[in-house]
Amino acid sequence: MNLAHNTIILCRVGDKARTEKMPNISKIKVFLINLQDSICQELAEEDGKEAFISDKWQNSALGYGTTRVIANGNVFEKGGVNFSHIMGTTLPPSATEKRPELAGQHFEVLGVSVVIHPVNPYVPVSHANFRFFTTTGSGKNPIWWFGGGFDLTPTYGFEEDCVFWHGMAKEVCDRYGSDVYHRFKKWCDDYFYIKHRNEPRGVGGLFFDDLNEWGFETCFDFVTRLANQYIKAYRPIVTKRKHAPYTEKQKNFQLYRRGRYAEFNLIYDRGTMFGLQTRGRIESILMSLPPQTSWLYDWKPEPGSEEARLYSEFLVKRSWV
Repeated sequence: MNLAHNTIILCRVGDKARTEKMPNISKIKVFLINLQDSICQELAEEDGKEAFISDKWQNSALGYGTTRVIANGNVFEKGGVNFSHIMGTTLPPSATEKRPELAGQHFEVLGVSVVIHPVNPYVPVSHANFRFFTTTGSGKNPIWWFGGGFDLTPTYGFEEDCVFWHGMAKEVCDRYGSDVYHRFKKWCDDYFYIKHRNEPRGVGGLFFDDLNEWGFETCFDFVTRLANQYIKAYRPIVTKRKHAPYTEKQKNFQLYRRGRYAEFNLIYDRGTMFGLQTRGRIESILMSLPPQTSWLYDWKPEPGSEEARLYSEFLVKRSWV
């Protein structure tokens, strides 16, 4: 399935529906490939030692993509920036859980996903994802939507970093409505929540799904601006924190907190579930997992410590800007 320039698309807007012409899907593909290139270039420059390796893959029954990974760098212990273009005959359960009317439809999805695990425990983990879905079934009108966002997961919290991160997110959102940042921030807080631990994964950012309410051109404009904002929000934080001295104790706490990250991605993350349910390329799907981690039995931070402060002041739902 490849949508031509004059394809008529059904768009859902609340309980209403309308039709519009959608540009060629290659426009989205070109943007996402360029986004992958630019993020990898910026992160490699920041690392100063290692470059991203590029691993192109193709599956005749599923699609194709390029996985780009950096490892054992000066700054980044492991990082991945993936592009994929996937097609299938039946949407998996992870994509139809909240929209059962789409079950059994053909689908096409393009996306870029980013997960960065730094060496220094004072540099936060970051994640970003930007994707475009279309579905079509026999005798049914195609439906499209965008999804994605970015979020931050510190091991040691700095209020100024969180304010900057959320300020950069809000800067983009405010162009599209006064409620957009607050709506997508709440969605992020609710989504990146480790239910079995009763704690947020990090300090959040933005998350959205099913975005088509503004029409294609405005939605695409929003996604491109937000995607380009990700590295502008993350790189200054990395630059500021990457040379901070740290102890073995602080490195061990980072490994412990990485365990929480792994738990979320393997249990709750819809992107991971989508990849597994479509029998996607396992190395690319599990790129998000940290290279090293640890689990300690019933560990508790020392009261008044930096570690305890992470839980009391940062791993809480709060307003940053």
